Amino acid sequence: MLAAATCSRVLSRAVLATPALGGLRWTSSAPRPAPVEVDECGIPRGPTWSVNELLSSYPQPTIAPVTLKKLHSLSALLPPEEGTPAHAKLTAEMESLVKLVEAVKLADFGEETAPQEGGIPDGRIWAEGTGIKLERSGEVVQDEVHGRDLLRHAARTEDGLYVVDADRTR
Repeated sequence: MLAAATCSRVLSRAVLATPALGGLRWTSSAPRPAPVEVDECGIPRGPTWSVNELLSSYPQPTIAPVTLKKLHSLSALLPPEEGTPAHAKLTAEMESLVKLVEAVKLADFGEETAPQEGGIPDGRIWAEGTGIKLERSGEVVQDEVHGRDLLRHAARTEDGLYVVDADRTR
């Protein structure tokens, strides 16, 4: 006897495969990736993709000097002078980082599907009745300084807050 979930799948496939019943069968002309060799737990035996392979297919972005200057301003840092080797090196490094981020955002990591009955469950989901303990445990050390008492160790404070001098002027 078939389980209810199996019957449902069989019937939905039959409807989708029967044009007279209004169903359509969709096919893709995209090449299918080669199957990945996995161990008995379903873990790939080797890498399924590489960062270098991912980056080689993505064009090199460009960062304008004004953008780099704006990033430094937002970070309260002094930018290197435009045209210097330090500026060129920093620009190249930032362009590489942008390329990596954009390539990862566009990467196709395959379709996520729910595990079939008896399959391996998603490890990010906690079992019912378990979770992270949010209570504090352990002894409180009396010698440690906590809270606002930490401010007395600061060189400068104002209105109960630390004062930090920036390395640039506005």
